[in-house]
Amino acid sequence: MNLEQIIDLLKTDPNISNNISDWKTYPAQPARFAEYPADLDKRLVAALRLRNIDKLYRHQAEAIEHVLKGEDVVVVTPTASGKTLCYNIPVLDRIMREPSARALYLFPTKALSQDQLAELYGLIQEIDVDIKTYTFDGDTPQTARRLIRSAGHIVVTNPDMLHAGILPHHTKWIKLFENLEYVVIDEVHHYRGVFGSHLANVIKRLLRICRFYGSNPTFICCSATIANPGELTQRIIGRKVALVDNNGAPSGERHFILYNPPVINKQLGIRKSAVNEASWLASTFLKHKIQTIVFAHFRLYVEVLLTYLQRELKGTFGRGISIAGYRGGYLPNERRRIEAGLRDGSITGVVSTNALELGVDIGHLDVSIIVGYPGSIASLWQQAGRAGRRSSTAVTIMVANSTAINQFLCADSRYIFDRTPESGIIDPDNLIIRTNHLKCATFELPFDKTEILGDDGTNEILDYLAESNVIRESGERFHWSSEIYPAQQISLRSASPDNFVILNESKQSEVIGEVDYFSAPIFLHPEAIYLHAANQYQVTGLDWEGKKAYVKEVEVDYYTDAETKTDLKVLSVNNETDFGDASMQCGEVTVTNVTVLFKKIKFHTHENVGSGLLNLPELEMHTTAFWYAFPGDIALRIGLDGARFGGSLRGLANILGKIAPLWVMCDPRDLRSISQVRAPFTEKPTVYIYENIPGGVGLSEKLFGEYQRLFESCREHVKKCACTDGCPTCIGPPMEVGEGGKEGVVRLLDYMLAVAPT
Repeated sequence: MNLEQIIDLLKTDPNISNNISDWKTYPAQPARFAEYPADLDKRLVAALRLRNIDKLYRHQAEAIEHVLKGEDVVVVTPTASGKTLCYNIPVLDRIMREPSARALYLFPTKALSQDQLAELYGLIQEIDVDIKTYTFDGDTPQTARRLIRSAGHIVVTNPDMLHAGILPHHTKWIKLFENLEYVVIDEVHHYRGVFGSHLANVIKRLLRICRFYGSNPTFICCSATIANPGELTQRIIGRKVALVDNNGAPSGERHFILYNPPVINKQLGIRKSAVNEASWLASTFLKHKIQTIVFAHFRLYVEVLLTYLQRELKGTFGRGISIAGYRGGYLPNERRRIEAGLRDGSITGVVSTNALELGVDIGHLDVSIIVGYPGSIASLWQQAGRAGRRSSTAVTIMVANSTAINQFLCADSRYIFDRTPESGIIDPDNLIIRTNHLKCATFELPFDKTEILGDDGTNEILDYLAESNVIRESGERFHWSSEIYPAQQISLRSASPDNFVILNESKQSEVIGEVDYFSAPIFLHPEAIYLHAANQYQVTGLDWEGKKAYVKEVEVDYYTDAETKTDLKVLSVNNETDFGDASMQCGEVTVTNVTVLFKKIKFHTHENVGSGLLNLPELEMHTTAFWYAFPGDIALRIGLDGARFGGSLRGLANILGKIAPLWVMCDPRDLRSISQVRAPFTEKPTVYIYENIPGGVGLSEKLFGEYQRLFESCREHVKKCACTDGCPTCIGPPMEVGEGGKEGVVRLLDYMLAVAPT
């Protein structure tokens, strides 16, 4: 069968069509063109015409015009719309006219850097000019670094390398900084939360060094569709930008299907496994050699899905069908091989985390299957955009799971299809992040008291660092005085720069992958089954001090899943509102997590076939939270006895935590929720929603302003749910929230809305 025939099957087969909650068809769109700007170098235009690019898309021409006028710009168009030319054309044109000019390209991942370098290098070869272009990252050999620093016209890197490998060594990069005319920041929408907050401070440091060397670069930024691309870009670079969002690229017909697996236990509200259903749907396409990508939210799901698909299609591998996995933790050579296989068609299908969501060139696939809501509308459309050629049909299927946020979207798909995508929220003035970058800035150049790196409070932070003997005050300037190299102590993406290396004892301790610090207790605890490229390894030892995990090859019919216990303590209150005897607050908290047990989950049936206790170190995080404290006698007021009240409070925390990401427009992984029947801080029954980001980035404050809509949407969702007494779709299963939990949650929400001002 071809793709059109399978689309007809999806519509007519009741086993599929009965589970489709919405199906949108987007018609093909023709290209809208514009002429090349008249003053572009003719050699550059000729090289582009050799690539059959006789005209530019409308958005490309508009962006280039802004850049040629010296204006900062952000281009916001869908995947595969030719954003790369928006920065390559003006950069190459300028260097061809002025060979001393320099440009710096920033991409969020090494893979994207390598991919864009190949594209750029190919164009330079066709122009036949001497424009030296290099990638500078952690894999760059020491022997090549001196050449790049002295001769590189275009340096392609990532924010982490700029932060730790270039800015602290700016005296070795004088030629770059004296002549820096363009800074390209691709995938701006990716810089949300803690990563974006860090990047904004890195850019402040970059511009500070540029001023020192007498340069003032123009910024060319690109983003997927989000609600506030201009605002987010301005916060990152600290300057106003021109917004270009009038897409002129063509697109083929696209089908977007929202698939909700059938209910198998109506009383408990349990549906068929989204993982199993996605595997079945993917195999339907793959059996007919239709190139397909499957996105899963978690690395564990990637490996489980890969295992299922390889088992299902094992007999057809001889017919040229091959399936690969792709995620963080795979070694670079392994990832490059998979990317090349997708481009040349030797790999038919790939199962990936959001690592392939970004613009790495993997060719044009036909189908994308998304297992569960990926956490943001921007990510959803980026993943959907991985399927589809400019002139052919593409299919995207989002397979919902049983969680409240997925079922909320199935019940009201307007959020996906009609609402504006999320805002990118960052907080460059987060105290922890800002203090760390002030340390780095002082290391790079002595800090004058009149300088401001951020908003108010810089001098106070510098005074604090001087009192701590980290920096030294001399006259009107602050100088670095510590022996510590500050940039190496700061990870832009997490609270800890440390990764655990995974060593395979079955093959002379060969390195097979790595896992970040905070994920190690979940994936690498003793007896864990670590899945890698569908191969199974059992963890034999975890060296916490040495950041190593030892594994051996095994063959078992289960995987493991760990459970974590969380405790929260309030440090301070930043904002509060009283509702009679109830109160709502947000402020700073510390959250302590410890992984306490693991379960063995059987493949396919997903039943629990064993468990074990764990004794691992506690991990502590300082962050911000939003919380609601009920009156001490709330159980009596709404007619709940003690046992039912505790379960209802847990159910309330569950539903608030699951729905809140939709109202503050963030990734569900950025927020967590817990309840305390008698909270130590309020001494009252309290539910907390805390930011799962060190230091927080302002989501708690936004929740504080959105509480009315949040409470109303939670109550509506719980009341609409077809379950009898709680389920994963709403407040959690009855075994977690207890008998009568659902009714109790509705009563609590009724109370919260009745006392809140309207």
